[in-house]
Amino acid sequence: MDFNYIAELLFPNVTMTEEELEAKYPVRNLKEGAIVSRMAPSPTGFVHLGNLVQGITSERLCHQSGGTLFLRVEDTDQKREVAGAVEILIDTLKYYNINFDEGATIEGDNGIYAPYRQRQRKDIYHVYAKRLVKEGKAYPCFCTEDELAEMHEQQEKLKENFGYYGKWAKWRDRTNEEIETELKAGKPWVLRFRSTGSIENKIKFTDYIKGNLEVTENDIDHVLLKSDGIPTYHFAHAVDDHLMRTTHVVRGDEWLSTLPFHIQLFSALGFRLPKYLHIGPLMKMDGESKRKLSKRKDPELALSYYKQEGYPAQSLYEYILTILNSNYEDWRRANPTASTEEFKFSYKKMNPAGSLFDGAKLLDVSKNVISRMSAEDVYNGSTEWAGEYDKELYSALTRNPEYTKAIFSIGRGGKNPRKDIALWSEVRSYVDLFYDELFKVQDEYSDKFSKNDIKITLQEFTKVFDIADDSNTWFEKIKDIADMLGYASDMRAYKQNPEAYKGNVSDISMFIRLAVTGKLNSPDMYSVMQILGYETVIKRVNEMIKSL
Repeated sequence: MDFNYIAELLFPNVTMTEEELEAKYPVRNLKEGAIVSRMAPSPTGFVHLGNLVQGITSERLCHQSGGTLFLRVEDTDQKREVAGAVEILIDTLKYYNINFDEGATIEGDNGIYAPYRQRQRKDIYHVYAKRLVKEGKAYPCFCTEDELAEMHEQQEKLKENFGYYGKWAKWRDRTNEEIETELKAGKPWVLRFRSTGSIENKIKFTDYIKGNLEVTENDIDHVLLKSDGIPTYHFAHAVDDHLMRTTHVVRGDEWLSTLPFHIQLFSALGFRLPKYLHIGPLMKMDGESKRKLSKRKDPELALSYYKQEGYPAQSLYEYILTILNSNYEDWRRANPTASTEEFKFSYKKMNPAGSLFDGAKLLDVSKNVISRMSAEDVYNGSTEWAGEYDKELYSALTRNPEYTKAIFSIGRGGKNPRKDIALWSEVRSYVDLFYDELFKVQDEYSDKFSKNDIKITLQEFTKVFDIADDSNTWFEKIKDIADMLGYASDMRAYKQNPEAYKGNVSDISMFIRLAVTGKLNSPDMYSVMQILGYETVIKRVNEMIKSL
């Protein structure tokens, strides 16, 4: 076969040279050890936890090393592409604080290695495809879908490995004349890689997460270009990672099966192989056993789930760090107010087998994240969420922003801030007592307390309550009511001889708390009353008196 002749037949319009491409996409001028990596998702409209795991891993490695992280859209499979998916992808990653230095944006491309959308790089791939044909490393295949299906059936009957290889590779060694005849007849073709591998051989390979591996050599003549001239992922990613000067590829370990082909392809192209980091799967407990998170079974796999539920983006970000690096939690305890960027992320701390996803642990992390926020940040986060998912709550929160921020200031700050809120969707139940349109009495008094004692407590409180009192004076008045009704105002005395009293001052406080807040548990009651104001407090206490 005259490979040069076939290359010209297949790619008559390819005049660009590899030298021109190398000059257009030069080696990056970065310090030694700087990592260049990418996120390269497909625009399917489904952005999932695995994307975030990969994104955080790549982002931390790049930015901690003084390197570059870029976003490349791998849109070579139009059958799977969903309209508007690129915008969804970019917005979602931005929401979760994956910050790219260059790459695809909603407005276009940002960076000198553009275009960052693979369908727009078709001419680039054809330059390298033509060279592979010239070197006898690739060839056209005119097999129809029916022929390939028949081949698959025969392999199944004979219990042979599936794929286009060896004796099954019908177009691997055809003559120039046979190829030219098909081309002149207008027959569609794909470009296949001419593999020189054998399944009898093993390749030793070091993965930065999995460690030392031994994989079987590739013997399949995989498709490089589809019949429309668009490359497969395999070919496109090899060309792009070379020209964009990618040093490290971070991806899920479901791609390990393709690694032998990728090693072979980079070698055939004469490209330096990047370092690979294959991340283990996210798993969950299903009864007594673990299984991978599933798009079909587990709504929590989709990143949209967390936004809808009201998780702050930072909560999910920090939780992912806890499952990627086992030392993150110790670091966070020692550095409660530090930025996550100060944490020294390491791929060496990643579990090769994957991570167990724990929803309860995520809630706990989220409580801690929100507890560290300022009242201003809580206001901004909750109103942003409510504006999309709870219009009534949004109206209440934004009517008087300073009033709302005063609510969120209760118990905030200090070494042991309150942890009442884990999700923005929980804000309604936290703040409803402060807004008349949201307020309702949710709990009930225990039958063990006398209704008469409750009523007298509330009546006496209305007589002595003064909004101008400081917290000590306010509480002394509550203790006086306790003494008057035979409840211990001194907790030490009560613990020493509880039979001598009807109860204690905390019970008296609870009588008032339920009347004012509608709940048995609430933020600091003095602070609550200061925000509600005299008239609202007295009105609610009187309404409770009437209901008894």
